Amino acid sequence: MENKTGKYFKYAIGEIVLVVIGILIALSINNWNENRLEKIEEHSFLSNLRNEFSQNKKALKTVLEMFDRSLKADFIIMDLFGQNREELKRINTDSILSRSYYYEKFNSSENALSGLIQSGKLQLLQNEKLKYLLYDWSRTILSAEGLFEDLDVKIENDVTPYLTKNHSIKDIDYYGDLKWKSKSILKSDKLKIFEDIEYENLMSDLTYRKRAYYNALKTADLIIDSIIQETKSQ
Repeated sequence: MENKTGKYFKYAIGEIVLVVIGILIALSINNWNENRLEKIEEHSFLSNLRNEFSQNKKALKTVLEMFDRSLKADFIIMDLFGQNREELKRINTDSILSRSYYYEKFNSSENALSGLIQSGKLQLLQNEKLKYLLYDWSRTILSAEGLFEDLDVKIENDVTPYLTKNHSIKDIDYYGDLKWKSKSILKSDKLKIFEDIEYENLMSDLTYRKRAYYNALKTADLIIDSIIQETKSQ
């Protein structure tokens, strides 16, 4: 009887060990499968981020080029204040003014990033540097949007009303997107704005705001380069 009981206990222990081993193997296989699926999902996120920021890079390049031309025109305008009228008459000031006011806001695409954050799966990204860059991107774009709003308010509330009273908007738009067939036939002293301290102050403030936004976009451009590099390295 004692022999049979010993054999029974050995058999039972063996069965328990086999069950435990089976459970451990099943858990191991399940964990392996979950890790595999997470890797596949992470790879998909990285691919989507890389594609999205590559598109943002192209769009930002166009906006930066616009602002670069616009800022160059601003500095030319600032040099025209107080100049001799005969000198000013030899310069196409309307064209320069048109370049100064020709720019656009950068509207980034953030579908992939927003989806990653809203789904709560940002932790799937193993690259800590990449996660920091994504947070830094969001902060930089938010700051840039605030700077553009300040710039836009300055244009709408101060600069445009001033030019409306003291210059021909049609003559400026003649060199812009509207491409009027002819300039205004109404008489106006368009050179007096370069003798007015109010307009000089407006232009100085406008240029300051414009360059602040431009510099924020340049920072965003560097972040894009780093994000693309990090998503390629995974």
